[in-house]
Amino acid sequence: MSERLSVFKTYKLYVGGKFPRSESGRVYEVTDSKGNWLANAPLSSRKDARDAVVAARKAFGGWAGATAYNRGQILYRVAEMLEGRKAQFVREVADAEGLSKSKAADQVDAAIDRWVWYAGWTDKIAQVIGGANPVAGPYFNLSSPEPTGVVVVLAPQESSFLGLVSVVAPVIATGNTAIVIASEKSPLPALSLGEVLATSDLPGGVVNVLSGRTAEIATPLAAHQDVNAIDLAGADDVLAKELEIAAADNLKRVLRPQPVDYAAVPGIDRMTAFLETKTVWHPTGSLGASGSSY
Repeated sequence: MSERLSVFKTYKLYVGGKFPRSESGRVYEVTDSKGNWLANAPLSSRKDARDAVVAARKAFGGWAGATAYNRGQILYRVAEMLEGRKAQFVREVADAEGLSKSKAADQVDAAIDRWVWYAGWTDKIAQVIGGANPVAGPYFNLSSPEPTGVVVVLAPQESSFLGLVSVVAPVIATGNTAIVIASEKSPLPALSLGEVLATSDLPGGVVNVLSGRTAEIATPLAAHQDVNAIDLAGADDVLAKELEIAAADNLKRVLRPQPVDYAAVPGIDRMTAFLETKTVWHPTGSLGASGSSY
């Protein structure tokens, strides 16, 4: 039997539930920790970034309007699908971060568990940060969280998969839609995650994944008038300052970069960072001739 040829994978962007190449036709070489060639990844352009915003905005209404329970089911489905493709992600994370197979497996296991963790929070976060407020009058005063909107996420540069999941999952768990800029030097796990999301009941456009030069993609997105927030996790100090200035033009919410141990229990800070609080007043009414309120 003759030796067969290897089938090299063509990595593509994930935008609006589809897998386009960059509209510019550009690619760039991705290498492993030793400098060996792994693949050609799409080099996203400003047009790709604008297309991702359109897709994310189109998907926002349906995703934000879905029940929290349904969002949790879909996030759990992502974990199920990742479990079935664990070997692929172990290989990609090992190549990307220069880890042994066992350490890469630990990273992938933690990332899958992180999806499950956030899936469990989707219908609980409102109970933790919302509530009834005491007021001096015959009124109900209720505060409840609502998603901010379209969020740009600069994925961590070094933690190509666990860090990626740790910044993407909380954004969509609370009803936002996301435009993810993958790690510039290690984008392959992020691009493969797009393939998992496409088969996990997640509506197209809820998560959009772009690869390429982080500064080139992030700069127009930070200034985009239809982007509501930006997570600067994967930006260095110089780029973070530039993007924060650009984001101020339409008062975007900005989550500044900070040292994070992605292996630690994440807490709820990344969920609350992209939530707004809606407060509703409603008269209590009265019961009987005495006028007592309920």
